[in-house]
Amino acid sequence: MERAKKLAKRIVGADKDPKVQTVSSGDFFKENTQGMTITGFCIDYLRRLFPILGWIGRYNLTWLTGDLIAGLTVGVILIPQSMSYAKVATLPPQYGLYSSFIGVFVYCFFATSKDVSIGPVAVMSLEVATVIAKVDLKDPGRWTAPEIATTLALFCGFITLGIGLLRVGWIVEFISAPAVAGFMTGSAITIASQQLPGLLGIASRFNTRAAAYFEIIHSFKNLPYCTKDAAFGIVGLLFLYLIQHGTKYLGHRYPKYARTFFFIGTARNGFVIVILTLASYLYCHPRVDKKGNYPIAILKTVPKGFQDVGVFAIDRDLTSAIASELPVATIIMLLEHIAIGKSFGRINGYKIDPNQELVAIGVTNTIGSFFNAYPATGSFSRTAVKAKSGVRTPLAGLFTGVTVIVALYALTDAFFWIPTAGLSAIIIAAVSDLVASPRVIYNFWRVSPLECIIWWAAVLVTVFSSIENGIYTAISASGALLLLRVARPQGQFLGRVLIRRTHGPETVYREVFVPIKTFQPAYGKVLNPHIKVELPAPGVVIFRPEESVVYPNSSLLTGGLVDYIKENTRRGKDMSMVSLADRTWNDPGPRAGHAALSEAQLAKPILKAIVLDFTAVSSIDTTAVQALIDTRADVERWADHEVAFHFCHILSPWIRRGLIAGGFGIASDERKRGGIPIEIVPIAGPQKMEDPESEFYYDALREHPTDEEAAHITDDTEQVQPNRSAASSLSDFEGSLVSQQTPYFHFDISSAVQAAERGGTGDVTMTAGSVAASISSMDKAVMKEV
Repeated sequence: MERAKKLAKRIVGADKDPKVQTVSSGDFFKENTQGMTITGFCIDYLRRLFPILGWIGRYNLTWLTGDLIAGLTVGVILIPQSMSYAKVATLPPQYGLYSSFIGVFVYCFFATSKDVSIGPVAVMSLEVATVIAKVDLKDPGRWTAPEIATTLALFCGFITLGIGLLRVGWIVEFISAPAVAGFMTGSAITIASQQLPGLLGIASRFNTRAAAYFEIIHSFKNLPYCTKDAAFGIVGLLFLYLIQHGTKYLGHRYPKYARTFFFIGTARNGFVIVILTLASYLYCHPRVDKKGNYPIAILKTVPKGFQDVGVFAIDRDLTSAIASELPVATIIMLLEHIAIGKSFGRINGYKIDPNQELVAIGVTNTIGSFFNAYPATGSFSRTAVKAKSGVRTPLAGLFTGVTVIVALYALTDAFFWIPTAGLSAIIIAAVSDLVASPRVIYNFWRVSPLECIIWWAAVLVTVFSSIENGIYTAISASGALLLLRVARPQGQFLGRVLIRRTHGPETVYREVFVPIKTFQPAYGKVLNPHIKVELPAPGVVIFRPEESVVYPNSSLLTGGLVDYIKENTRRGKDMSMVSLADRTWNDPGPRAGHAALSEAQLAKPILKAIVLDFTAVSSIDTTAVQALIDTRADVERWADHEVAFHFCHILSPWIRRGLIAGGFGIASDERKRGGIPIEIVPIAGPQKMEDPESEFYYDALREHPTDEEAAHITDDTEQVQPNRSAASSLSDFEGSLVSQQTPYFHFDISSAVQAAERGGTGDVTMTAGSVAASISSMDKAVMKEV
């Protein structure tokens, strides 16, 4: 086996690698599987599938009281809302009740959020209506609307459940919050515009499934043709807003009764529906004609109980017909639910598990298909009410489900007289909460103008086209912005500023490194534009990438670094001494008889070292390492000698491994003889030069630090006193902070710049005089007016 291993290393060239210890794939698996067994993993996985097992044993009477109140409150809202949303989905009203019952009943067993209320929602209902219309257009009359909706629920549930079980719910994070908010706002406007004809009684005069702008224009054109339905719809809408804002005002005006006013406000849908139903009955009952028609549009017969429930049969042709619509429907289901869960988790001080939430809505919709339910997900308005009602656990959904069942069996006769204009009023009032306020839009602009543009794009496309195009626009724009930020990052060239802080009689100096272009307007709003930033020593360049260095951006970052070097340093070789025949075609150099360099160019230094600050770099890939290798070759040709590359703040072992593979960090024989300064820190106890467990090459250990290894500057700057760290009280032994096998990798930027400015030569020990001289030379960089 050992012989085969050596042969394999020889074949791939690993036997020629520098003998530097780096992280391995085995280390990665050990770190991520430490203390884990297959049995333990399976038990933990199953336990996380049923979060209810973690808290049901602690259930108590106080929790029961809160859950009962919240569950009944949401139930009162859910009954009229679910029938209204079934109307949006172009389904009979009982299907909204079926979705409501199964949603709240099943979710509580899998939920990681106590607040989220599952059931029919406006945006999902609109998508269901769109799918039904498209399928019916392709094959008219072959399938009923409930069959299409239930099939959609089944397959959306399968997909969502699979994503959750595979624990890849993080894919939802690729869509930004402004993109989701823009889509939700556009969808809310679309839904409200489609309900406006029903509110006014003019739905039969034009197509109410067109784009939102079309609906709004034609609604205004047909205002002269409003029917008696408008009296019920407009009055109902006014009362909904009056109760909502009136109770909110009274709650602030009389804080003692705020909770009472809150419950009155949350029950406004029920109040309005009861009043409108009673008025509809009194008006319509004596005015029915011989054909059974009534003067206004009413709900009419709603089947009692679960008459449409049964085993669902999958139709292959129907599955093929809805396949192209599944991505949009699933995305809407995921986005709305996760966004609501995270939002209320932040508000109420807990954290949801996105993967488990996807499992919950996946199971809900899969089981719901056996009850002929249509797709359900988290509702913003009902979740807000549930949270404010004092809910304590997800078990509140059981009480909501019981309320819906009671309505299905006891109230269906009363549902007959509900005016459809009243349901339109409830929908319009409900979706208005989904529209982003001007303050929210302004905050998007303040935080990120580009994301505010994405918000507007999602809204406009949804309103003027369709919700499918709106969601695709939101996703595409989010992805494009993410790629833009990765592919076109900024990088800063740094200079030194010395900070002086006075604490009583003691004055402490500390050097920091800031962008050289602080005088520019954008940076002048972050740092004092009057600070004079001292450039590094001649021939030293400090560069800080502001993003991980990966294949989309490596050429941009390294290209910018090379361009800066060629602009600010002079060539190391006199090209006037090189014949034209020996020059490359794209670098002709000075003509014969002309000076090689101008006076301005002669004043520039020759490049000696480059310091790369990897503070913001979390990963690096093969293309990036190759770009750094090409950069090294390019700048060394320019300088006509070897250029030292110093790195700092490399805290990822995989970045370190990649750079070492590219030949960085390790010292050549020439550089080893130069003597790179070593960072020394206290350690737990005496160890060998090479620790067999960590494979870390340490400095020779001493019981007392030198002045350079731990020093601080006192007022007269002539004395250097040892400054032991807190860890020194535990041990008198010290060792190097980073491995001596990679002397060009430094822990912080100060040590990297110090090593670069010394050029890798000189005594390692820094005397008190050299410290004072260093401070004196840097004192020019202390803040002053330019």
